[in-house]
Formats: sequence, C-alpha cells, structure tokens
Amino acid sequence: MQEEQENFYCSTALLRSVKRIHLVVLVSVAIFTALLAYYAVTPTRAPTAEDVVAGVKTQFRVYSAVLRENELIPAKYTRDGEDVSPPLSWSGVPAEARSLVIVMYDPDAPSGIFYHWVLYNIPASINSIGENVPKTPVTPYGLQGVNSYGTVGYGGPYPPKGSRHRYVFLVLALDKELELGPGAHYSEVFKAVMGHVIAYARLTCVYERT
Repeated sequence: MQEEQENFYCSTALLRSVKRIHLVVLVSVAIFTALLAYYAVTPTRAPTAEDVVAGVKTQFRVYSAVLRENELIPAKYTRDGEDVSPPLSWSGVPAEARSLVIVMYDPDAPSGIFYHWVLYNIPASINSIGENVPKTPVTPYGLQGVNSYGTVGYGGPYPPKGSRHRYVFLVLALDKELELGPGAHYSEVFKAVMGHVIAYARLTCVYERT
C-alpha cells in the first residue's frame, strides 16, 4: 500500500512538472509570437543622411563662392542674418547619374541630427545653384522638402549661444529620379534615396552664435 501511495505521489508530481513545463513553453511561444508581430508592424528607424552614403566609395567635389571647408558660415546665411541659402557648385558627377539631392544638416544638435535643407530631383545636368533658393516646394532647380524646423526649403543655422556646430552640405548623385512629389518630409527623401547613391560630395562648415 505504501509503495502504491509513493508511486501515486511521484506520478502526480511528475504530471505537475510536465504541466508546468508545458505552461512555460506556451507562455514563451506567446511572447515570442507577440514580439514577432510587433516588429513586423513597427517601422524601423528612419535612415539618416549619413546612412545613405555609408559604403559609397565614389566622391566628387562641392564648393561655394561664400563657404570654405571648416570655416565660419557668414551670418547672412543663418537665422542671425537674412536666412537665405548659399550658392553651391559641384564637379565630377558620374556620367551615369540621373538626379541629384542636396542636404544640409547639423550633426552636433543636442536632440540629434538636425536637417536644415533638402532639395531633390535636381537634374544631373545642373552643376550649380544660385543664392537664395525660393522657400517653396517647387523651385527652378528641383523640389524641396520639409526640414527639421517643419518648414519647406532652407532654414539657416541657429545653434545655442556659445556653442560651435558643424554644418554639412551633402550633394548626392543618384541612379534614378525619386518618385516623390513636392514638399516631401526629409525622412521620406532619405528612405527613397537608400540604395541609389552612386557618388557624393561633402562640404563641412561651422557656425557659432556669440
């Protein structure tokens, strides 16, 4: 009789252990399934201007009559001045380029990369843009998007007083024209650009408010 009771208790304990393991497995599967569903519908981090040129080896040259590498941007082209876009020129764009994109951004902004300007679907035949591009979705050079200020077109530097920030002018040569209408958000432009940059040019300047 005692042996039968011991067998009964062992069987009961084993059954409870199996049920417990089964429950743990079911819960784990449920959590894993929920995580898969979450990440399947949750958008990934939007690419940045630095992401779109990662791995691109071909470069060309961008320059300006008013800007110099690692030198101060004249106040005229900032929110302390007239807040107009500077003239830019470039050379050495690959012959196979189909369109160009201009991006200006501040990698030193306290809240993360701050985008001051995005001009896209510029014809590859163009090799310069003049000063003071109109702050409209459609321009003589191409289409303009929404910057980090929430406005269309160029928005000049305006860093916190006493801090010197870098401002990068990036010109991208693409193998296609972007299928975006006027006034696209800069994040939409970067998503459309990913995988289509065949060459780029970079000019980095600085600005400090005293």
